[in-house]
Amino acid sequence: MIIEDKQIKEIRSRVTQYLKDGTIQTKSKPEHVSFFLANAKNSLNSANVLFDVSTKKDLQASMGFPNFDGYLWVINASYYSMFYTVRALLENEGLKLRSDLSIHLVTFDTMMHFFYITGKLEKRLVEYFVQGRDEAAELLGHTKAEALMKDYLFEKTKRGEFTYEMGKFAIESKARTSLERAGKFYEEITRIMAQKKP
Repeated sequence: MIIEDKQIKEIRSRVTQYLKDGTIQTKSKPEHVSFFLANAKNSLNSANVLFDVSTKKDLQASMGFPNFDGYLWVINASYYSMFYTVRALLENEGLKLRSDLSIHLVTFDTMMHFFYITGKLEKRLVEYFVQGRDEAAELLGHTKAEALMKDYLFEKTKRGEFTYEMGKFAIESKARTSLERAGKFYEEITRIMAQKKP
């Protein structure tokens, strides 16, 4: 992922406005770090359980859900784990977000402004977050019209190449990647936060 100068300028402009209008408030003492970390861990645990049930026939049978397929929600829960982890990171830095806008956009912009642009977070961690966000949005149908058209044209050229089983394998693979990415993201961000403690 390459963040272009134009995007950085737009992020800085939005964050400046967020600071002016109180969307981002700075606090001397972190407040809700444990709340967001608990939500992050619960989301990650949910993704793990959904993945296990989706991939293990014996679990499906014992739970009474033959052919259970929760891959879409593995991806969604994985993204939310990263989202809540970022919220914990921001709170840990004394950055409280209040928004009537998309809290996801505000969270992303704030992370980019205070951690990516400043070099406090590795590029790879931000890429994990962006990929998780985009995959969850894509699979849940919340993409922009331009992205939908691009995807449609791409998929149109591939039409007929994949059977249902191959499609199922592809979503399982995406779910596995999302879950692994969210786990690494959670571990690394919480490690960074632990190093910051006095």
